[in-house]
This record gives sequence, structure tokens and C-alpha cells, in this order.
Amino acid sequence: MQLEEIRALMEDQLRLSRTLRNRVRELEDARHSPLAVVSVALRLPGGVTTPEQYWNFLTSDADGLGPIPADRPGLRAVHDPQPGRPGRSYVDRAGFLDGIGEFDPAFFGISQREAEAIDPQQRLLLETSWEAFERAGIAVRRQERLDAGVFLGIMTSEYAERFAGREDKSAIDPYYGIGAGHSMAAGRISYVMGFSGPALSVDTACSSSLVALHQATQSLRREECRYALVAGSNLLISADLMVSLCQSRALAPDGRSKSFTAAADGYGRGEGIGTMVLMRLADAEAEGRPVLAVLRGTAVNHDGASSGLTVPNGPAQQQVIRAAYQDARVDPAEVGWVEAHGTGTSLGDPIEAGALDAVVGSGAKGRTAPLAIGSVKSRIGHLEAAAGLAGLIKVVLMLGHGVIPAALSEDDGELNSFIPWQRTRLTVPRRSAPWPEAFARRVAGISAFGMSGTNAHAVLEAYEPVPATGAADTEAGPELVVLSARHPDSLYQLAVGTAEVLEQADRARLHSACHTLRVGRTAFEYRIAVTGATGTELAQALRTAVEQHPAAPVGEAPAVRLGVAEGPQLAAALEALGATYPGLLQAGSGLRELLVGLGIRVQSGEVALPGGVHAALEVDGGTLLPLVGADPARTPELLLTALGALHTAGAELRWEALRPAGAELLGDLPTYAFRRRRCWVDEMPPAGTGGGHGVEAQEHGTPDEEATPAAESTREVEEFLRAKLAEVLRADELDGTRPFAEVGGDSFCAMQLTIAIEDEYGVEDVPLDHFLEEIPLDELFLRLSTFVVSSVSVSEASLNKDLEQSA
Repeated sequence: MQLEEIRALMEDQLRLSRTLRNRVRELEDARHSPLAVVSVALRLPGGVTTPEQYWNFLTSDADGLGPIPADRPGLRAVHDPQPGRPGRSYVDRAGFLDGIGEFDPAFFGISQREAEAIDPQQRLLLETSWEAFERAGIAVRRQERLDAGVFLGIMTSEYAERFAGREDKSAIDPYYGIGAGHSMAAGRISYVMGFSGPALSVDTACSSSLVALHQATQSLRREECRYALVAGSNLLISADLMVSLCQSRALAPDGRSKSFTAAADGYGRGEGIGTMVLMRLADAEAEGRPVLAVLRGTAVNHDGASSGLTVPNGPAQQQVIRAAYQDARVDPAEVGWVEAHGTGTSLGDPIEAGALDAVVGSGAKGRTAPLAIGSVKSRIGHLEAAAGLAGLIKVVLMLGHGVIPAALSEDDGELNSFIPWQRTRLTVPRRSAPWPEAFARRVAGISAFGMSGTNAHAVLEAYEPVPATGAADTEAGPELVVLSARHPDSLYQLAVGTAEVLEQADRARLHSACHTLRVGRTAFEYRIAVTGATGTELAQALRTAVEQHPAAPVGEAPAVRLGVAEGPQLAAALEALGATYPGLLQAGSGLRELLVGLGIRVQSGEVALPGGVHAALEVDGGTLLPLVGADPARTPELLLTALGALHTAGAELRWEALRPAGAELLGDLPTYAFRRRRCWVDEMPPAGTGGGHGVEAQEHGTPDEEATPAAESTREVEEFLRAKLAEVLRADELDGTRPFAEVGGDSFCAMQLTIAIEDEYGVEDVPLDHFLEEIPLDELFLRLSTFVVSSVSVSEASLNKDLEQSA
């Protein structure tokens, strides 16, 4: 082999080696890629229902603990203040939520009947999941199958006990099987919202939701989904677990977790729901999502062989904490805060403090300031399966605000003497303070240790936004606000709340708010649209729209035709649009292409333009919407007015290109105003009393063929079907314009309706495929009634023929 050949071969091998090294580096980076927290939503004790309220709560002196609510008679009945009584609980305080029996079933296409059988955890998860995606600026359209995964931490489902714990099983119907299962909790979210990614429920006891976070992290990094909804849920409904925990003396008699204090005597329970939307950081930045914090790394392990199944294992805790910082590629010395598990037990707190100090405290070489620790459990109780999400959202808010809230008050007494504080680099702050300047980065960790022995730790960092490439449009100009809801009452509440926000917005925030409301919300059947040049104008227009002009549901998308008169005004109008909305016009595109890009189906046909109008849309062959007039500079305003009119007429528009220069997606705007109603089954009465309040079973006797009435007209059958479906769904009224599934219909309801038809009219083989079609209820009833009438007619004709032949 010649020297030149050897040299060429070596150069080829070097190039290949560099390529392989780069590829290995890319794969390794992908395994540790940072994730973005783009939104959060929650329901926590103390009446906390928004992230803004949660932050105000954390920086105040309030706590969310209170007495057992009146709607939990079982918990009240077992209370006895004397510890040690068999079958009794010595606890009568905890962190409770308000109104867990209320829900908006119609919004989610669920019947009243099914809603009453569903675990309230699932109902609250649906609400907060929807809110989380709205806060992320992601419009959820069910049929589009959004590439999103659901990762839920949940450990109890106590609501179902009121259906199962009785000798009479007639209250158990098909909804019992799908109303309480842990798997159904995650699956229902994906089903209702149309998500196509992984959907799984995780139960590792108190570490459940932080383990769910770890699963979501791995799924995003493996690109199994683009969006990940992480959730945690816990409600205190049954007395059984409360009694069990009191029998083991795990609970504090006063119902409060006194984390890291000398008074630690057990944990206080709490309930709550937390949801969070995660994305890969690069994707979130590319989509312009609001980034609240960066998730750097997670880790999960188990205690393994220890001194007891429920006893914490210090070495295992050190191991999982160390692994999380290795996954995050973060030096533990950079960490300024750890949201500790901190249950407030005399055994658990010293073990946890020792593990934290060994890895993140004095064991972290180069630490420039003590590590601050604390736990929100002392304020809202231990939310068990949801505790990780409650603490995680707290950390996200801390990083965003750059403030460490007080972990204890001066009234909480001395710290736990079993923890050698003087030999550690740990501190428990008793006053709120800015993030210490000793740290160059704002980095925090959070721990969760399950009673099952499964441990988890996560590492987060404050987000440093990428410098904006375009300046925000702060000049006065037209703006368009579009709102929608599934009921006029919800639309009214949403409009009033939005008006309050717009009145307080400066010009840059106003553009961002209007843009977010257009692209980040789903369009429903009740709609309004208003234009204005200032926040005050828009706010007043919104109030007027909902107060003086009651909304009617939209019908089919209108037929639209475009009329254009060529001339210099058209070119000037397009120039004005391009200056206002940089992404609206493509190179060489005209007005028709612009409209098609906005989702308008422009039909062919002539449009007569009045004098002074150089371009206009004709809607449904009548209404004329000018686009270009005598003054081309007004074209942006005219376009917004026209689009608003199309929106309220039922058009499904694509708003992304209508983004003003510098506008951002905002995560703190009003979310959907749910129209809640009571969906609650009272607890089972004591044994032997008879009766009950469970879901009533439908009884179906053998039809009396001689008593079967004739179906004289399709109208009579339609009315029968409407009444029967309303009875099955427990609905006060049925919207005939909505499909069967959207009013809560499912296979169980279809079966009930089919049986009713067979019993009432003696008709068999009812075509079930009609129930599966996306047709309005009115049409479904018409098809079924036509089938029934024709079947009865054929049956009567056949009977008469048989009688004639026998005669």
C-alpha cells in the first residue's frame, strides 16, 4: 500500500471517528436534555385555585388547614379525640378542598348520570388539565389527536366505596367499573381531550406524582410525545385510611405537619390536585410557549432491604438525590433550595436532613452559602400522591419570582434537636427573602419519599429567556378579541374576567393577550368578537357584547366569496397588513392567499362592490364585509372586523399568522369558566337501614307483547327517545344540535336506549351504527324513529297476512 493511500485511509478513519464521537455526544445530550415547564394549574387547600393565588398564599402567614367538611360524614363519624381507640380516628383537621362535588359535565361531554359515578379526582383532573393547556396557549381540539402524554400520580379512590359497600348490588352499573379505577383516571384525560401519547397512572404512595414526573421526563427525552401532562391527585373521602393511619400513630393529633421542628409528632393530611405541562425546552422556545422554569433532571430508586417497609432509608435517599444531580448535570453546590419531603415525623425528618446534608449541604464541595430547606406540607398538609406536584409547583413559582418564602414562622418553636444543625450546612428560613446572591444560578431540588419505599428527586432551574428578536408593537392600533364557550353563562363570566385583565394591560401586554386568546383557546359554539384600539375600549366592548346581545350558538361555517377591484389601493392595503402582521403575507401572495392562510374557504363567484370599496367578503350571499376601502391604512382594522364577524358566524379560523410584532403567549390570562353543578352521591347509610343514594339501576322486565303500543308517527317515537335518553343521562334538557357523544352518550347509554325501544315497541335489531356517527341528536332520533315506525309497520303487515292465511 502506497503512502498516499495510507494517509487517505487514516484521514477517512479520523473523519469517521469524529462523526461517531459527535453522534455519541448528541445521544448523550438527548438523554439529559432540559425540559420546560410551560404551565401549571391546581386546586389546593385554603381556596387556592390559580398559580397567582398560590404564590400569594406562600408569601403570607395563612395556612389551608380546617375542620372536616359537612359533606364527609364518614370522616366525622369515626372521630374520637382519644388516640388508640379501635376503629376510630383522633384527627378532625386537615387540608380540605371546597366544592369537590361540583362539576361541569356538559363541557366535557359527560352525562349527569356518569358524572355522579365518577371519582371526583377524575373530574377535578379534567378541569385542571384543561386549564393547564389553556395557560400554555395550546388549543385542545379533540379530533386532532394532540401528541400529548398523561402521567398521573394517584394512590386512592375512596369515592367508589359508597357504591360497592352494600349487600344490594343494584346500584352498580357500567359506570362503576370506569368511574374509579386508577388506570381510568389517566385514560379519561387522554380520551376526553384527544391525546395520542402515553397515558399511565402511577401509584408509589406519597412519591407518586414525582415518580410520574420522572416517567414524563423519560418519555419526552425519548420523543414519545411532544407535550407531557404531569398530574397528582388526592382526596380524603373514606374513613378507612384515616383510621388505619391513626392506629399506627402516623398522624399528628392536631392535623398539622411540623416539618423539621422539635414539635414534630406525625404528619397532617391534605387533599389537592396539581397539573403541569412539560415540553422539551428547544420545542417550547421554538413554539414561543411561556417557560416558567427548566427541569434539568430526575431520578427514582427504592429503599430496598431496610429496617422496615415503611421506614426511610438514609443511604437510598442519598443515592437518589445524587443521581438526580448527575442526570441534571448540575453541581449540588449550586443549589439554593430543596423542597423537602418533610412530613414532620421524629424519625423521618432527621434521616432526610442527614441525606440532604451529605449530598447537597456540607457534602457539596464549593458551597458558598447554607442550603435552605422546608416543606409546604406544614401549610397545606401532606397531599400524599399529590404532594410532589404541590411542592413542585411551589418550586417553579419560587424560581420565577427569585424569592425563598419562609418555611417556618417564629411561633413554630425550636428546630428538631435530633438533627445536628450546627454540624450541617442546612437552614430552615423563618422569613421570606430574595434568592441568595451567593449563587450564580437559581437552582432548586425537590424530594418525595413514598411509604412504599420508592424515592424520587428532581432538579429545576430558573429560566433565562432567549433575547427577543423583534421589538414589541407598542403603538396604538386595532386589536381583536375572540372568546367562546359552550354555554352563555360561561361566556359571560369569561368576558367579564377578560375585560378586567385588558383594562389593566399596557400596549405590549394587550397585543400579547389578544394574540393568546386567539391562538391558545378552542372555539366553541357560543361566540363573541370585539375590536378596539385600547384595553379600555376592548373591555367595554366585551361587556356590551355579553350584556346587551345574548349569544346564540353558531351553525355551520358560512359561505364566503371575495370581491376585489384591482388598483393601487390593493397593493397599499397589502403593504399595511404586512407592516402590522409580519407573518401574514408570504412572498408574492395576494389577498385571496392571505385569506386562505387564515382558514377562510373562499368560494368562487362574482361580488358586487359598492363605491369606495376595493375589496370585500360576501357572507352567505348577503352580508358584505369590507376589507379595503378608500384609505388602505385602515385595512388591518377592516380585516379584524371581518374576521370577528366570521368567527361569530361559525368559521373555524387559523389565527397564528395574525400575530403582532413582539407579541408573546401569556400564561396568566383567564381560563375557561366552568359551569359547575352538583354531581355527588351521598355516602351509604349505615347497614340495615335500607334504601340508598347510589346510582339507580335500570330495570327491564319482559315486555308484554299484547300491551306493546303501535308507533303511529315518527314524532311520537322521537319524543319517547328524547325523554328516555334524558332519563338515562339524568339530564334536565338535551341539546339536539350536538352529537350523541358530546351530550354524554356512550355504549352503555346506547344499550339502554336500544332496550327501551325493544320493550316499548317490540322492535329488535336496532341499528347501533347510528350512535357512532358524528350527527346531531335530532338527526339520530329521526333515523331511529323512522326505523321503529317502518319496522312496526312491516311487523303488523306480516301479522295481518298470517291471520288472513290462517283464516
